Amino acid sequence: MSTNDLANASQSGAELAALLAQAVKGYDIRGLVGVHLNETIVEALGAAFVDVIAAAGGAPVMIGHDMRPSSPAFAAAFARGAQRRGADVVLVGLCSTDLSYYASGQFQAPAAMFTASHNPAEYNGIKLSRPGAQALSLDTGLAAIRDLASTYLVDGIPAVDQPGSYEERDLTAEYAAKLRSMVELSSSRPLKVVIDAGNGMGGLSVPAVLGTAAGLPALPLEIVPLYFELDGTFPNHEANPLDPKNLVDLQAAVLEHGADLGIAFDGDADRCFFVDERGEAVSPSAVSAIVAEREIARARREHPDQPVTVLHNLISSRVVSERIAAAGATAVRTPVGHSLIKAEMARTGAVFGGEHSAHYYYRDFWGADNGMLTAMHLLSALGATAKPLSEFAAEYTPYASSGEINSTVADVPAALARVEADLGDTVEIDRLDGVTFTGKTPAGEPFWWANVRASNTEPLLRLNVEAADVATMERVRDRLLALIRAAG
Repeated sequence: MSTNDLANASQSGAELAALLAQAVKGYDIRGLVGVHLNETIVEALGAAFVDVIAAAGGAPVMIGHDMRPSSPAFAAAFARGAQRRGADVVLVGLCSTDLSYYASGQFQAPAAMFTASHNPAEYNGIKLSRPGAQALSLDTGLAAIRDLASTYLVDGIPAVDQPGSYEERDLTAEYAAKLRSMVELSSSRPLKVVIDAGNGMGGLSVPAVLGTAAGLPALPLEIVPLYFELDGTFPNHEANPLDPKNLVDLQAAVLEHGADLGIAFDGDADRCFFVDERGEAVSPSAVSAIVAEREIARARREHPDQPVTVLHNLISSRVVSERIAAAGATAVRTPVGHSLIKAEMARTGAVFGGEHSAHYYYRDFWGADNGMLTAMHLLSALGATAKPLSEFAAEYTPYASSGEINSTVADVPAALARVEADLGDTVEIDRLDGVTFTGKTPAGEPFWWANVRASNTEPLLRLNVEAADVATMERVRDRLLALIRAAG
């Protein structure tokens, strides 16, 4: 029993179940180690996962984990719970979340990945998949797993006559080979790239996929590594590239080494962010547009007569849908959210999906998101042009964006009502996710749109504005922020 579990030994099953309930989110499980998650709770979750998705007697449950100090013990506890309910277990060990999706998809097996992604060191969590890397959300099984695990915490986990087996298997090399087969990089012009793994799982996957650590041929890439040492205490900076302060070291290293670009991965390496040769951040919407064009072209080559669909969430830049349409494909706008876009990938058969949060989804990767595959696409695209990344990316960044701005408000509905009343009939409105206002601009005047969404967990409103030029964006941004933040 671990120190955390000794500390929790005096808590009743009902108390542990109440803590677990706080850790179960919309599409994953995440909480404080030793508070919301301990080995007892995780073992109950392993047992409940097997029962809810009927994993006993079927394909083995694939279990991976990141480099956080608590992750190996949690993975082992989950395996015990799964075996106690009759499921065979394959521990794939240290891996990125992308690799856990590969394990689930390639072997048509359920999977559990222990990670808290970009969250600080005191957190951990679990991303669960049905066979084929199908996401679980509260509506598609996660709530049932939570409820059954709570029952097991109170009443104990029932034994089965034949517990499941256990084996360990390293899938890193075959995962790396899979990605190399999906994106051609060997013919790229030589590129120097600084990669910041943030002491996360990119430190394992980058040398395997982009280097020779998995026995693959060398690529025309000179990689300058930053923080490749696996360390779940994150001694250098948080593994959250969405926060600009965590890109500072990468930006400095790109300039110091005269690199062509920089890439930053988050803690579990399922998201990646880019900076150009000047150290300037590249918009995730630009990345979505670049990869969309590549995936559309590939789909056209393979199946010339089949229609092609690409997804983008509603706060992505207008350039994404424009580029999709110009390439002859259908753009489908989606709400914001990992599980939502995965469901739309399955429903529409889309070849690719991009979120402005830097999650990128691929039909040929079982509809799952993959940060490394996205990095390979951008490297391949840049390697096929003589242009620097700043010039290349500028072609996909024609509009001015505010970025996401959060405002704490006492009364969310009242703030939304103020915005709608003030804009009146000068805008078109849709309510796909929050409220999107599109200005009814006369011919020749700059276009603009703004989305205002409420947080699911906090008294916040999130504002995103895009316009044809900086002056229009700033005017709309400031007007809406004043309305949102007005007292009363």
